[in-house]
Amino acid sequence: MSFLQRARLQGAEFLNPVPTAKGVQGGTLPMLRRLLLGAEERVPKPALAPFRVDARVYAAPPAGGLRVTWLGHSTVLLELDGRRILTDPMWAGYASPVSFGFGRRFFPVPLALAELPPLDLIIQSHDHYDHLDPATLRQLARLQPAVPVLCPLRVGRYYAAAGWNPQLIHELDWTDSFRLDELTVTAVPARHFSGRGITGQNQTLWASYVLQGPAHRVFFGGDTGPFLAGHQEIGAAYGPFDLTMLEVGAYGEGWPDIHLGPENAVQAHQALRGRVLLPIHWGTFNLAFHSWREPVEQVQALAAAAGIPLLLPTPGRPTEVEPAGFSSRWWERS
Repeated sequence: MSFLQRARLQGAEFLNPVPTAKGVQGGTLPMLRRLLLGAEERVPKPALAPFRVDARVYAAPPAGGLRVTWLGHSTVLLELDGRRILTDPMWAGYASPVSFGFGRRFFPVPLALAELPPLDLIIQSHDHYDHLDPATLRQLARLQPAVPVLCPLRVGRYYAAAGWNPQLIHELDWTDSFRLDELTVTAVPARHFSGRGITGQNQTLWASYVLQGPAHRVFFGGDTGPFLAGHQEIGAAYGPFDLTMLEVGAYGEGWPDIHLGPENAVQAHQALRGRVLLPIHWGTFNLAFHSWREPVEQVQALAAAAGIPLLLPTPGRPTEVEPAGFSSRWWERS
């Protein structure tokens, strides 16, 4: 069976490529008890100092053709073979429907939206609150109204509502591709779910992406759970990748099917035939029961044992992708 096929529907809901448990396992009461009484340091103490980036650096392209600015969570400004791509733009101060809800941001986004260099493309992985913020999209629509947007099926509505020209919104099914001169972006299957409320889940699609430039290849995982056979097939079809951007945080024993966590991220990187791994989706929001440092500490140990170079830049610091990787160890200074 090939996983590189279009998404399937059951009624109005999209289906995962492999059977996937819905919701949080183990019951609501134990989850709430741990949420309220758990002793883990889920939020940095003391609070993190703000990070800043000097936007003038973007006046010169990266010498090697591949540079990333990790802005927190899954928001990355990727410079790939002369193109600037922004993934999952999310500048909100919280990852929930209301400002007083769960998931406040640990540090402001290091680069103001008005300071972003001219973009060539925006890529959206799915519609969850920690990845898609309508206020951010409205500001981007005013600041950079001519940028094409790639998103999974039925997610384009959020960009249209934010003021984007519908002709610039390209909804992709799994295996669909979009070409921008010498850059080709292909949506590929991921194991996750979608929805922005208690009802109406899985009525929009979720996706990972393959980005192929003339000189470099990058994999952006978005959100995905363990999907080893699928990642092996993606790696065989599109790899090797100079860089994989994979989530390592917000995992939990109560939701084992929908997030990777450090161990599965390392395995996915290997299956994808990745070279350098950029861990994302950690160190930004309080979205799980583990301590805020645990994902990076665990992925470092696992990657070292497997001989995998990691790219761990300071938030907001434009960093070229080198074969040996790089670690700023910024979380140790907090």
